Amino acid sequence: MVGMTDGQTLDAVGPRLRALRRQRETTLAELSSATGISVSTLSRLESGDRRPTLELLLPLARAHGVTLDELVDAPPTGDPRIHLRPVRRNGMTMLPLTRRAGGIQAYKLIIPAGSDRRDPDPKTHEGYEWLYVMNGRLRVVLGEHDIVMKPGEAAEFDTRLPHWFGAADHEAVEFLILFGKQGERAHLRARPAASAPD
Repeated sequence: MVGMTDGQTLDAVGPRLRALRRQRETTLAELSSATGISVSTLSRLESGDRRPTLELLLPLARAHGVTLDELVDAPPTGDPRIHLRPVRRNGMTMLPLTRRAGGIQAYKLIIPAGSDRRDPDPKTHEGYEWLYVMNGRLRVVLGEHDIVMKPGEAAEFDTRLPHWFGAADHEAVEFLILFGKQGERAHLRARPAASAPD
């Protein structure tokens, strides 16, 4: 990793932090809540008015799902392996399998055993998606269809059709999903709906 004393590297961190936050459509308040870093400190980091420290960069790298090397733009080592950084949304764990911004994104999604089986709430967005079930049973609501997919089954569909997926039962489900920028925004950036009272 580039040494933290390299002034040019540190000067470039602020714009990179701002770009990552905007790319993920996250507000400073949301990022503050996720990291425990005050909004004013985050703002000063992004503008370059505050020098980044390891104590600030580590939680920011975790929140953005990037490595510290990526955050400070360390030179590439030539290692093609992707270091999986899980993202948790709506009770699911999402492991990014691609790291290039833009274009098609690949994720492994895990819905844990005993997950709350919410009523389907189909959504639409621009784009196209592809699913492949690895383990468990995945319930997919797609327009008028309500199907249960088993391991080894795949589906592809236009996401302008209302769609939703979740566990078909109380067992864990693992599946792969491919989608473009619109799908990433819809599935990973959307804020979870408030839970209904019991």
